[in-house]
Amino acid sequence: MSAPRRFDAIIIGAGQAGPSLAGRLTAAGQTVAMIERKDFGGTCVNTGCMPTKTLVASAYAAHLARRADDYGVVLDGPVGIDMKRVKARQQTVVKNARGGVEGWLRGMKGCTVFQGHARFESADTISVGDDLLTAPKIFLNVGGRANVPDMPGVNDIPYLTNVGMMQLDTLPEHLVIVGGSYIGLEFAQMFRRFGSRVTIVEMGPRLIGREDPEISDAIREILEAEGITVRLNAECIRFSPHEDGACVHVTCKAGEPQVTGSHVLLAVGRRPNTDDLNLEAAGVETDKRGYVVVDDQLRTNVPGIWAMGDCNGKGAFTHTAYNDFEIVAANLLDDDPRKVSDRISCYGLFVDPPLGRVGMTEAEARATGRPLLVGKRPMTRVGRAVEKGETAGFMTVVVDAKTKQILGAAILGLNGDEAIHGMIDLMYAKAPYTTIQRAVHIHPTVSELIPTMLGELKPV
Repeated sequence: MSAPRRFDAIIIGAGQAGPSLAGRLTAAGQTVAMIERKDFGGTCVNTGCMPTKTLVASAYAAHLARRADDYGVVLDGPVGIDMKRVKARQQTVVKNARGGVEGWLRGMKGCTVFQGHARFESADTISVGDDLLTAPKIFLNVGGRANVPDMPGVNDIPYLTNVGMMQLDTLPEHLVIVGGSYIGLEFAQMFRRFGSRVTIVEMGPRLIGREDPEISDAIREILEAEGITVRLNAECIRFSPHEDGACVHVTCKAGEPQVTGSHVLLAVGRRPNTDDLNLEAAGVETDKRGYVVVDDQLRTNVPGIWAMGDCNGKGAFTHTAYNDFEIVAANLLDDDPRKVSDRISCYGLFVDPPLGRVGMTEAEARATGRPLLVGKRPMTRVGRAVEKGETAGFMTVVVDAKTKQILGAAILGLNGDEAIHGMIDLMYAKAPYTTIQRAVHIHPTVSELIPTMLGELKPV
């Protein structure tokens, strides 16, 4: 290799955090090398949020069309699904977003784009193919990928992950999903609405085990009402080939001991893309799961190296990755000592109706031993939900009885993923729940019932 090319900063990975950081650094007059080995935009743009929510939208349209008679709307004939057109719409959204990110970076003054596999040669030097790059600041934004556990027989069958699901242009006859958490549930509902038989196989005693049981149970009821089969307590999952696709062997307390599907989706978690960066050459520390160990300002144990996004184990969402960028930029460029520990956990589950969640679950709040107030309200008592004919779910909040601050909240129901943001903002403001309770919200909305719920808090 020739002598290394020098830059002020090297960013590895053009996912959610990397391009925005490149924009801030170059605007500050620094030279940046951006390295991307595959698709610009990372998981969110290419195989995660954007394509899946595009599919969710298509599935919702089909579901609503089938319910047209409920609204007095007459449609002639059954609702059909053209999966090739569904995929084409999804791919158009992806390509436009990916092209936007790539075009921005390639046109960014002070930014040089390299395409290829980055590997550390030392703590300040990176190789990319035949190129050698060096910089005093290196930022890892390499993301993650689907985890494929070493379950018996898994390599004997064709299986799909979220990446393969994005390439389907025909409808699975029977989709068996291994994993009853966020990714698996979204694919389960959308493909059921497209017309597939769907079975969810989950090792645990309930779906999305991190949630409170009443939320897990409500989501299960929603999915089962649409014809999705849920198999829980699958303690001994193994696979074998079958002439109709693949056989998933389960050990459950009820039901048949095996499920045969035309397609199998593995939705059993994610793992960081850190195993092929030659981190050892730089001395960068990782934990036992492969996540890069970082401090509260996202610095690794090696001075001059930071890690952002899914690869640092501090969050597994697009919004946490972007916040990582904000934290790094604030500390480096704005003399603003922001830190990860100031972040409040929040996320959504984009089944229909969606779940918006922030802060502690009720079980977590109870475990603190502090006196609590809890409020609940079913969506059947939310006018907007009744008017739209979408009354599944409920909203709930848990409050510290002494400080009157909200500890956590969840809205499973119509527009729950949007309405939850009022709670999020209040928690960041560290204001008492009475701030929202006394607010006047717009009618008719889902959010207007949050003050009502807060006015009916009860001690637990």
